Amino acid sequence: MIDWLILTATLPTSPSGLRVRVWRALKATGAGSLREGVYLLPQHAATAPALQALERTIAEAGADAHLLLVSARDAAQEQAFRALFDRAEAYAELLQSVKEARAGLRQATQAQLRKTLHGLEQRLRAIQASDFFPGKPGEKAGQALAALRRQVELQLSPDEPAASRAAIEARAVADYRGRTWATRKRPWVDRLATAWLVQRFIDPSPRFVWLDDARQCPKRALGYDFDGATFTHVDDKVSFEVMAESFGLLGDAALRRVAALVHYIDVGGIPVDEAPGFEALVRGLQARHAKDDALLAAALPLFDAFYAAMQAADED
Repeated sequence: MIDWLILTATLPTSPSGLRVRVWRALKATGAGSLREGVYLLPQHAATAPALQALERTIAEAGADAHLLLVSARDAAQEQAFRALFDRAEAYAELLQSVKEARAGLRQATQAQLRKTLHGLEQRLRAIQASDFFPGKPGEKAGQALAALRRQVELQLSPDEPAASRAAIEARAVADYRGRTWATRKRPWVDRLATAWLVQRFIDPSPRFVWLDDARQCPKRALGYDFDGATFTHVDDKVSFEVMAESFGLLGDAALRRVAALVHYIDVGGIPVDEAPGFEALVRGLQARHAKDDALLAAALPLFDAFYAAMQAADED
């Protein structure tokens, strides 16, 4: 059994400002309601500190509030408490929305597809934020949304590589200096991130070639992120992850955070908080730069900044 926080609050009916503030704050924590004025939250919830702060806010406003730490009396009460946080219905509604979005894929414009996908991913994150006992419904919804993202990306970029099942070969950085690196033109996040990885960690003086047709990759070039390339998707890993693993770079915690960001934006999976904003910035860079060399030059500082932020976060 787990410990629970119970907040009791007696709020004045007038003025209504305090009641509105408390209601909004409680909603944000994901607390369940045992009855009017009595609210419940598992102690392990990430929002538990907000419930503690709310007790102080109510008291400072001159109203009555008490926060208690309790354990359920028995298994039946524990189950009753957990039932207040059952998010299965919310996940089922999200799954239905994913199904409807999938049915309309062929008729939707690129802007509509991006907007729909972004909205569904926001809904998933909101549900997950208050899903204190995650299980199969959440996994199923996450998998369905990841599959939808993959379908959208394949519709918008039909030349995306298919994942192979080959072993990832270990390589030495010293053998890959001063090389020509080739990938598909109009690079998206995975290809841009991989070019950043090459330039910052593998080959300080690379030459990049942007291919109209990946089948025409120069023989001496190292291809990445297309079918048959030296570095491309393997199993559930995107090209950035494959290259980073191949060169033994994933011992760097900040680089693993970059990899998680790239993976989520490219193929979905475990949500990354910074992904929506980062994705919007990359789309903005694509809109500003028609030349792929210019696009990469503009994107490099963006990845530099994110990597530095992750290094700083790990040091805190």
